[in-house]
Amino acid sequence: MAGILAWFWNERFWLPHNVTWADLKNTEEATFPQAEDLYLAFPLAFCMLMLRLIFERFVAKPCAVALNIQANGPQIAQPNAILEKVFTAITKHPDEKRLEGLSKQLDWDVRSIQRWFRQRRNQEKPSTLKRFCESMWKFSYGLYIFTYGIRFLKKPLTPDLHYYYILELSFYWSLMFSQFTDIKRKAAKMANYAKFQKICDLLFVMFAMVFITTRLGVFPLWVLNTTLFESWEIVGPYPSWWVFNLLLLVIQGLNCFWSYLIVKIACKAISKGKVSKDDRSDIESSSDEEDSEPPGKNPHTATTTNGTSGTNGYLLTGACAMDD
Repeated sequence: MAGILAWFWNERFWLPHNVTWADLKNTEEATFPQAEDLYLAFPLAFCMLMLRLIFERFVAKPCAVALNIQANGPQIAQPNAILEKVFTAITKHPDEKRLEGLSKQLDWDVRSIQRWFRQRRNQEKPSTLKRFCESMWKFSYGLYIFTYGIRFLKKPLTPDLHYYYILELSFYWSLMFSQFTDIKRKAAKMANYAKFQKICDLLFVMFAMVFITTRLGVFPLWVLNTTLFESWEIVGPYPSWWVFNLLLLVIQGLNCFWSYLIVKIACKAISKGKVSKDDRSDIESSSDEEDSEPPGKNPHTATTTNGTSGTNGYLLTGACAMDD
C-alpha cells in the first residue's frame, strides 16, 4: 500500500520543478494544504448525504406540502403483459418495425402503443414532490456555500478557506453517491413545481444572467487566465499543470454548451410568453387529451396470435432483438 501511495503522489507529476512535498510542510510562519486533507472529504460526504436526507424529509417536504405540491407521479400505463415484457427485456424505445409488429399482435394502433411506452417510461421517473425536495436541497446548499465563500475572494489560504474547499469537495462526492437516484435548475425549478409561473420566469432570467456572466466572463477571464498564463510565468508547466488545465478547458467547453441551451430555452420562452420545460426535462411531454385516449382498437393482454413467446417473436429472434 505504501508503494502505491508513493507512486500516486509522485512529486515529479504533482509539483513544479525543484519543489518537493517537504517544502509544503506546515510551519509557524506558513500553512499549506496537505494531500491527506483530501481523505476528510469521504466521511464528510457521507455526513452530508445523511444531512440531505434529513433536510428533504423534515424541511423540504413540509414546504412542498404547504405549496400544495403532491406526490402524485405521472399517469400509470395500462397493464399489458406483452408490452411490459418488451419494455423490461428488449427496449424502452421501440423502433417503427417493432411498433408495427406489436400493433398487429395486440390489435392496437401504433399511436396507442407509442403512448403506452411513453407513459411506462414516465412511471420510472420521480414525482414532482421528490424533484422539488431535491431542488430545494441543492438550492439551499448553493445559497449557503455562496454566502460563506464570497468573503474569501482574493484572500490567502486561511483555516476557514481550507474548510470551505473541503466542504465543497464533500458536497460533490455526496452527489456522486446519490447520482443514480437524483433528478437532473434549482430555484426556478422549485417555482415551476409550485406553479408560480411569474416567479419561475423571473428566477430563470436571473439564473441565465448570472450563469452566462460567470461561466463565459468571470471563469475564462479570471480563472483560466490565472491557471493558464499567470501560473506559466510564475512556475512554468509541469505534468499535473497540463492535466488540470485540460480539465478546466473541458469545463469551459461545457459552459459554452450549457449557455447555448439556456439561450435556446430563453428564445422558446420569449416566443411562448413563459418558461416551460427545458431540453433536459425529467418527464416526457404528452398532452392530457392524448394520454387519456383509449387504445385505438381492442386492447388485449398477454394473449398471442402467432404461437410465439408473447412478443410477436421479437423477444428471441430476429435482428430487432439486438436493436437496443
